[in-house]
Amino acid sequence: MNPKVSIIIPCYNMGAYLQETLDSVTSHPNKDDYEIIIVNDGSTDEATINLLSELEKKGFSVLNQENQGLAKTRNNGIKLAKGNYILPLDADNKIRHNYISNSIKILQSQPDIDVVYGNRQHFGQENKTIKLPNFNFPLLCHKNYIDACAIYRKSIWEKVNGYDEDMPVMGYEDWDFWLRIALQGAKFHHINEVTFDYRVRNNSMLSNTFSQNKLIKNYIYSKKELTVVSSIKDCFINANQFKHLKNSKEYKLGKLLLYPIRLIKK
Repeated sequence: MNPKVSIIIPCYNMGAYLQETLDSVTSHPNKDDYEIIIVNDGSTDEATINLLSELEKKGFSVLNQENQGLAKTRNNGIKLAKGNYILPLDADNKIRHNYISNSIKILQSQPDIDVVYGNRQHFGQENKTIKLPNFNFPLLCHKNYIDACAIYRKSIWEKVNGYDEDMPVMGYEDWDFWLRIALQGAKFHHINEVTFDYRVRNNSMLSNTFSQNKLIKNYIYSKKELTVVSSIKDCFINANQFKHLKNSKEYKLGKLLLYPIRLIKK
């Protein structure tokens, strides 16, 4: 019997955290619900290599490859997936049991839903809960608020040929992926509870991409299939600016001063 969810864990020199990540999955009570596929993206750290070797001996599925970057690593893992649903899980994060079971129920009972995502708990160098809004496409055009750790149908991944392996900087390939599948009609469902734990590290990949944010956005917005995104993003920003303006003291004062004139016109 095939698993329902294939959990894809890219690993590059993350041996210090990987076991904790795996423990968060393997403690799930129903082992038939999932499979784990670890993709070793050319790790050079001896401790990581040794751990991956031990995991293989224990029966874990480990795909070893030369370093190819996060997007291709995820794609390579998903190609091996037997489940109908995919869960990308970073090798330093932890999953909550309710995420797997609740997502399966939602995706099985609601065939129109393609992606399930939830709130996250930060730990490590920061301790706080991040509550996400329900799906909002204009907001998604403006910024990526949905983490890569979301459960989605493998069929929607196949529909857009997976993650973009030509991204100029890795770290935002999930944002590009969400935008492309949304434009293909994918529907997102938000679980309003903590579904995974996100480890905050100063030297993480995402923290290192902020300085190249403009390059990444220009690349995404320049895609032929995503040209509409740039316009929506600008409209969203202008709407937010107008909302901020309406709440300003200057706007309220001007409205008060013009009130007698509006009465005369009426």
